[in-house]
Amino acid sequence: MKIAVVGSSGYIARCLIDRLKGENGIDSILEIDRSNAELSLELRKAETFDYNALNDIDYAFFTAAISGPDQCAKEFQKCWDINVKGTSFFIRQALSRNCKVLFFSSDAVFGEDSGKAFHEESPTCAVTAYGQMKKAVEDTFKFENGFKAVRLSYVASSHDKFIKYCLECVRNGSRAEVFHPFYRNCITLSEVGNIVMWLLSHWESYSHPFLNAAGSELISRVHLVDELIRQTGKSLKYSVTMPDETFFENRPKITQMESRYLYTYGILEVKSFAERFQTELEGVVL
Repeated sequence: MKIAVVGSSGYIARCLIDRLKGENGIDSILEIDRSNAELSLELRKAETFDYNALNDIDYAFFTAAISGPDQCAKEFQKCWDINVKGTSFFIRQALSRNCKVLFFSSDAVFGEDSGKAFHEESPTCAVTAYGQMKKAVEDTFKFENGFKAVRLSYVASSHDKFIKYCLECVRNGSRAEVFHPFYRNCITLSEVGNIVMWLLSHWESYSHPFLNAAGSELISRVHLVDELIRQTGKSLKYSVTMPDETFFENRPKITQMESRYLYTYGILEVKSFAERFQTELEGVVL
């Protein structure tokens, strides 16, 4: 099996590449990224890429995007050109070469919190710029047999931006600023890898175009910090801060997302967030 990873220098992509290298049946991994001198992809000029590189690729994992919600709002046209136009051009070219595409989407495709969790069949009505871009790609390809999208909630690990910030505060003895309220159904980085590996093995039998990557618990940033302190046994001073309302213009305070398939299909085991997060902190040196 030959895999291409688009956006190969990214946080999630690097984890997937490391995971793929340890799996049986993976013959090769093609890394495609803007910074890759040998196989550079500039999504604003997607038509200039040499798509012959995909001729013998079985699966393409599309992780590339401008994912900053504020940047997507402020530079809407530039980000649309990358996140929708260039992305769609690449995906169309890949599908035309019988290359299956796993697109990494987001819980941002759903609208404001309604008090109920969004599932795979819930209508998407994105209100933020970033969510609208992910939704546009989903809507374009959702009826294509070779296309699936995994929608990520907040992906927690020792490498994510917020946890890295908190760990650095622990090391420096500085006080962390924790925004609240901010709730997501956190998934962990290793679980994202498990989901992707399952999809590779069950692509044909899993007929749904979408799979929501979400934990069963709604987790706040305060919960994340408290769990970090409990599991590391280290002291961390922090202040709980209500961010300026402009912070929430481009990201909802609460997004509840669940999956009808992750646990019923046995893709992931039902575990508490504490158990799942513990795995992510293994090997962290403080």
